[in-house]
Amino acid sequence: MDSASLNSLTPILDGIDRWAELAPVLPVLIILELILSADNAVALASISKRLNNLELQRFALNIGVLISLFLRVCVLLTANIIIKYSFFKFIASFYLFSIVIRYFYDKHLDTNNLATNSSEQSISIFKVILLLSITDLAFSIDSVTAAVAISDQILLVIAGTFVGVVALRFTADLFIRWLEIFNNLESAGYLAVAIVALKLAIQGFIPHLDIPDMLFFIIIIILFIWGFSKRQDTTVS
Repeated sequence: MDSASLNSLTPILDGIDRWAELAPVLPVLIILELILSADNAVALASISKRLNNLELQRFALNIGVLISLFLRVCVLLTANIIIKYSFFKFIASFYLFSIVIRYFYDKHLDTNNLATNSSEQSISIFKVILLLSITDLAFSIDSVTAAVAISDQILLVIAGTFVGVVALRFTADLFIRWLEIFNNLESAGYLAVAIVALKLAIQGFIPHLDIPDMLFFIIIIILFIWGFSKRQDTTVS
């Protein structure tokens, strides 16, 4: 989820005609992006964490985020087409649900391990970068409706997208470290991903159903409070 996916912000953004009018709103948007990108950031951090080397994780994140920036701009430029066909939201919802199910399935079986030899790790880098790009693309579909609402200010929307991607990269890097500290954080993040997937599914099946933004926001905040509630036991026996 990102700030553009909050319908309550659309009238504010739609009323901005000049860059000078954006200045008072920009700090708020940046803070919102940092908060609302948490679910996406956890998913990306978890995917990149499959590479055991921290430098490779950051490299994969950098490349994945650059690709996702290009894909997000493509989504924005074709938003008027995408919004006409619900199956785009169904596909995004199905993909996000699939990675949530896969995460909990792997967690249950305790089989979420990658080979560590160099040749397989090289293959893993490409797979991880691809997964990072596709995952962020699925999240970007969530904000396509708002993009259409303010599509007459495309440069402003693209600027907001850039801010969102920078915030996402920053928070993903933080979550890579936090996932090693807090027991429930990864699970909380994937449950938040499931909420976004559910939101996309509802928008696809019942496009005229108006669900308050605050409801999704409160649920995600509660999930992350739980996620940060328990630290890893570092006691050495």
